[in-house]
Parts: sequence; structure tokens; C-alpha cells
Amino acid sequence: MATMPAPTPLDRLRAAVGADALITDAAECAYYAQDVHTLGPAPLAVFRPENTTHLAAGLAAAHAEGLAVVPRGGGMSYTRGYVADAPGALLIDMGGMSRILAVDADNMTVTVEAGCTWAALYAELHPRGLRTPGWGTLSGLRATVGGGMSQNGLFWGAARGSIASQALSFRVVLADGTVVTTGNGFLQFGPDLTALFAADAGALGIKAEVTLPLIPEAAALGYASFEFTDAASVMDALSKIARAGLATEAFGFDPFLTGQRMKRDSLAADAKSLLGMAKAQGGLWKGFVEGAKVVAAGRSFLGGANFSAHFITEGRNQASADADLAALTTIALAHGGKPVANTIPKVLRANPFPPPNSMLGPEGERWVPVHGIVTHGQAAPAFAAIEALFEARAAEMEALGIGAGHMLLTVGHGAFLIEPVFYYPGATAELHRRAVEPAHLARLKGFAANDAARALVDELRAAVIDIFATHGAAHFQIGRTYPLRAGSDPAAWALLGQIKAAVDPAGAMNPSALGL
Repeated sequence: MATMPAPTPLDRLRAAVGADALITDAAECAYYAQDVHTLGPAPLAVFRPENTTHLAAGLAAAHAEGLAVVPRGGGMSYTRGYVADAPGALLIDMGGMSRILAVDADNMTVTVEAGCTWAALYAELHPRGLRTPGWGTLSGLRATVGGGMSQNGLFWGAARGSIASQALSFRVVLADGTVVTTGNGFLQFGPDLTALFAADAGALGIKAEVTLPLIPEAAALGYASFEFTDAASVMDALSKIARAGLATEAFGFDPFLTGQRMKRDSLAADAKSLLGMAKAQGGLWKGFVEGAKVVAAGRSFLGGANFSAHFITEGRNQASADADLAALTTIALAHGGKPVANTIPKVLRANPFPPPNSMLGPEGERWVPVHGIVTHGQAAPAFAAIEALFEARAAEMEALGIGAGHMLLTVGHGAFLIEPVFYYPGATAELHRRAVEPAHLARLKGFAANDAARALVDELRAAVIDIFATHGAAHFQIGRTYPLRAGSDPAAWALLGQIKAAVDPAGAMNPSALGL
């Protein structure tokens, strides 16, 4: 009689979570192993849990098999946060846990499963006149709330701080399947573990459910855009406006990124976005008027020769929003700003979560950012040092077709984000093919693989990170890219290591993330 083969770890995982919850196809596993910039080693399988209980069962089974586990949200990151160092891990795709569990308008909280996207949360809350204080990144059509809590980040509501800092409580599943609830969901009551699991890159546990505070949606909005002749002027203006708390979003582009945006977007899409927003708010005629203004302003209002800054103000009424707009306009003018058509902030606010077509450049170039968050006082010298680096390497960059620009963005009252962005000729990856709209992708020229260009981009990104370190920068989306240990107090780092050992003694939870 034939001997039955012994069950494999994959067999036992199937028995624990069900065959339908596991993806083992080689091509699919390869897709899940790549982020926006990096293709990593293939996982043993991809596990898509249906709920917290299912997730806990899967982690317990993986723990029994001695498997590393790597959590993945919407896949929009580019710092190897979910790209494992070694093959054979169990990748946890949280996309199957996307429900909005409770909207409590009386107590002003919302609880979602971690795989809920920022766009889905906004769509649920906006008709109720509610939203979270920080309400997502521009990639929020795919980026998830759980990913935001793990990676941190910001854009919408940046004046109120970063995304992860607003969490009220989590339900976290540890490496062995233990479920831990942090906080009480409305106010800190003694030492609170919620912040411990925030911005952890999934190194301490997998967030299954997230409770966030709610605020009323703005009743009125104001928009303004300005062009500046130099970096110092635009950065000074952004800093002063941030310190005064006049805008909920305050961001800028250098000439290169301004030019990229002008190439990429179309007037028809801009006008359609504004019309859609107005129709949703019951103002069809307002949408026609705003769309007509965009078309009339055209795409030449920023010729790409200058820096630009863009602002959105909010108020309980239009007079309040306009008062803040007038105050920030005074500051911008005093720093040499010239008013231009406010197309960019209007279009972004009208369609806050666009398809992630900007993951590729105007002709299909590969795109990858790097960033640092510094104090206002360190922003100008950090920017100057990065510009000096690019000037020193300009000939090499030009020879390989590499372009670089900067996005500038203020964070709360006291911090300034500088995000150098690289575009380089390189082959489109499967992640791009699935994320970018097919019609948009079909219009792009595209490029062959270019190892030399990619290697220089990686070298430049590393050099930029070193520059930020000399200016005391902090970082979002730490993953396996930014040097957390080097920027930490040694005693605090040792304590973090002890916490990691307590919640994950086998070191199986996203090994090497955060540098742990």
C-alpha cells in the first residue's frame, strides 16, 4: 500500500484558513511581492483574511509552522515596507477586510477594518457631513487606512498632523494569533498602547480594526495659488502660513514638478472633476462655472519656469474661509508671490483620490520619491544641500535620462516636508499595469529595463537620506529604507527592541522592518 506524503506547511495552512483564502499561483505571488519601486522575493503564499478571527487563525497557523509573516495594505508604498528580505514568507493581503464597521455620529468616531481604503471611508462619511481630521493620501483610491496607520503619511488635512497620530484605538493581531485591543476608543485612559503600534511598518503586529475620531466636514472652502521666483521665497511663505494655521493644505512644487503636472493632466479631466464635485453638493451651475474657469485659465498659467504654492482654507462659513485666504494672500504677496489661477488646489479638492496614474511619468517613466520632515528652520538648508547634490551629479543624471524635482508640504504648525521625486526610464512593472488606468497606460510611450538608471536613482535616494539625517529629519513610511535606529536615542532603541521581543519573540512579524 502506498504511503501518503506527509502534510506540508502549506497543507496545514490550507486546513487552518481554507483553500480559498490562500493564493499560491506563482505569477500572483510575484505581483504581491513588489512595491512601487522594488521587486522582492516571492512569498510562500498570500493569505487574504475575511475578518479579525480569520486573520488570528492564519497567524496562529503560520506561527506554528515557524513562518515569517508580512502584512500588505493597498500596495502604494515604495520603501520596501512589505517587500520581504527572504523568500518563503506568508504575505497577508488585508484587502479582504475592507468593511466600515461603525459610524458613531453621536460620539464622533468611526471604526473600520484595516483594508478599508481612504476613498471608501470618505465616500461613506462625506454625505453625512463628517470626516476624519487627516483624511488620507492622494493614493487613497487604493491606499488603506491600516496601511496609513502602519506607514504613516499625510496630505489631506496635513495642517492637523500626520495620519497615524490621530488613531484612537486598534485591534491588533500579534505574531502568534493573540488579539489585543488598545485604548478605549475615545480618550487616553492611562498609558495607551495605540501609539506603540502606529507607524510600526507592521513590525509589531497586524492592525485588523482601526477607530478614528470624526470632525464636521468643512462648510466652506477657499483656494489660492501663487508663483515664486526662487525656493527661499516659496519656503518662507509656506512656513509662515503654516505657523499661523491659515490653511488645511499648503503645498508647493519646484519648476520640474510643475512642468510634469502640466504635461500629464488634461483640461477636460479638470473640468469634469469640478463638475462632479458641484453636482454631488447640489450645485450643478456652480460646477459649470468652475469648470469654465479652469478651461479659460488653460494649462499655461504656470509655465514651468517658477516655483508654485497652493493653498486650501476651510471655514464654518464662506466669510471665515475667505478671511484665512486673505491673510495667507497677504503673506504670500509679502514674500514675492504672484497670484495665478487656482486650478491645481481646486482640481485636487474636487477629486481627492484620483486613479494613481502619476505612478508613471508623462511618457511612462518610472517614478519614485524620497522624503524628509524637518523643522521650519532646517527646511531651507536641507533643500539647498539636496539641490547641491543634484547639481554635482547633473551630467550623470542627464546622460541616463533621469529627472528630479521637489514637492514641498507643511505639516501641522511646526514641520516641513521636502519630497524629492525621481523620474527615470525603466520598464513598467505589473503593479503599475494593474494600478494605472488602462486607457492612460495605453497612451504612454514606455521604456525598456534600464539597470544603470535605476542604480543611479537608488544611489541618489540614499544620498538624499544621508542629507536629511544631518538636518535631524524624521520620516514616514519607514519600511526598510529610512534609518530609524540611527535617529533614535540608544536607550529608547533598546527599549523598542525589548518590546519587539515581547510581542514577537520569534522575530517572525515583518522581519527587518524598521531595522528591528
